[in-house]
Amino acid sequence: MPRTTLLRDLAALALAAVLWWADAVGPRAPGPRSLLVATGAGVSAGVVGFLLHEWGHLAAALAAGSHVHYPDRLLAPLLFHFDTARNDRRQFLWMSYGGYAASAVGVALIACLAPLDRWSGQLALGLAGLGMVVTLIAELPTTVRVARGAPLPTGYAFVPPPPS
Repeated sequence: MPRTTLLRDLAALALAAVLWWADAVGPRAPGPRSLLVATGAGVSAGVVGFLLHEWGHLAAALAAGSHVHYPDRLLAPLLFHFDTARNDRRQFLWMSYGGYAASAVGVALIACLAPLDRWSGQLALGLAGLGMVVTLIAELPTTVRVARGAPLPTGYAFVPPPPS
């Protein structure tokens, strides 16, 4: 794992923590500044939720002994590429389930910890719910097909990135 990717994601987590702290201690009176901080806090939860989902995929893939490839760019759209040419069905399913489990934990944490009576909490929960819907639409059909015996997918997320 490139250290810069880990540092990038830790920086995103730290920024989210600062925004949530600022939202918690900031003025309760409506105004542009408090709305901006609350919106930033809510959006940061969505970003951290996405990162948690991706790290869940990676952690489960590595736990299953999978071969993965890391991008060489800091702002690559994916945390890693799962090599379906070198991995098997069991490893693919572990990788898939890891992302789903991490998403479920993230949504549960937001539902339990975010102030749902405030804009920041409502936005965070809404974005987390939207992320779950997108995940179910984009990823679950492939997981079900593979679990039922279909070949492993070969799209963008499943091949090593081309050399730069």
